[in-house]
Amino acid sequence: MNVEIHADVRESATRLGAGVPYALKVLAGQLADDPGLGQPSELPGVWTVMVDGDLFEDCPALAVGYLREPTRIEVRYVSLASSPEPAADVQPQDRNRSADPSGDTVVGREIADAWQRITRWLQHNAPDSHAALRRGGSSNGIAALEGDLGIRVPADLRALWLLNAGDDGVDGAGCLPGNQTLMPLDTVASFYRQQMDAQAHQDVLNARRSEYDRVTVWNAAWIPVVSYGATDRTSGLYLDSATGYLGRWSRYNEGAGDQLDTLATYLEEVADMLEAPGLSTRDKPGLVGGTLVWRSRIDPAQEDRWRPLTG
Repeated sequence: MNVEIHADVRESATRLGAGVPYALKVLAGQLADDPGLGQPSELPGVWTVMVDGDLFEDCPALAVGYLREPTRIEVRYVSLASSPEPAADVQPQDRNRSADPSGDTVVGREIADAWQRITRWLQHNAPDSHAALRRGGSSNGIAALEGDLGIRVPADLRALWLLNAGDDGVDGAGCLPGNQTLMPLDTVASFYRQQMDAQAHQDVLNARRSEYDRVTVWNAAWIPVVSYGATDRTSGLYLDSATGYLGRWSRYNEGAGDQLDTLATYLEEVADMLEAPGLSTRDKPGLVGGTLVWRSRIDPAQEDRWRPLTG
């Protein structure tokens, strides 16, 4: 069994103690022999194993999270055992989140599979774009966000955020079609409140408008997920927590509405376009050096260096 350890995980390990990289190396060997060494976390495919720091010099007790696949293991994080785990901490309120936990598990697996296809492609072909992705969030952080929004985060979006908590972009552009970015968790709540305040203002005006002329800027069930750029919120995609479908918002009110995609089908299509660019329909992926750049929104200054993907 091949065991891969991300470069950022190795960097994190060196900050936790001089003996941590060696402990991680030993653990990698153990996982190669026994992939079931850890315990399943709440996120499908992600397992957690504890490391006794007393067994290694200058090494605290650790919690190590890894993705277990049929032919490989990918170590995704290492943290102090006493601190919240980035992707595996389960709170009491999470145990009864859904009336259909088996359905949530299937959805979570679909999200994990699609996102891993995307990030694996980025890692091997667009390392600059891969480096701009943030690490996964925690259940505590997502629970706090739910409190800010006042609504439950659906299982598919929760699974994605546990794997990745946003995209800082490269030169302001993200890795999703249209060079859009996955919104960081720390901006989701503030943008949601901004949009709800804008809707409250429109509601005052709507009271004096005819039914045909009323304006909907935002709906309380909409959770912002994707934005036009790393710092540009003029447009993007939301997930309707009531219907499960993605929709598009725009400050200019152009073409807003349901995409008729679930989050899983959207990510699966992104992965398909990267792996088989010749079949791409919505957008055309290409590279500028180590950065993934989509054709529909390429910077004119980059056109001479842009190379379309083939295959």
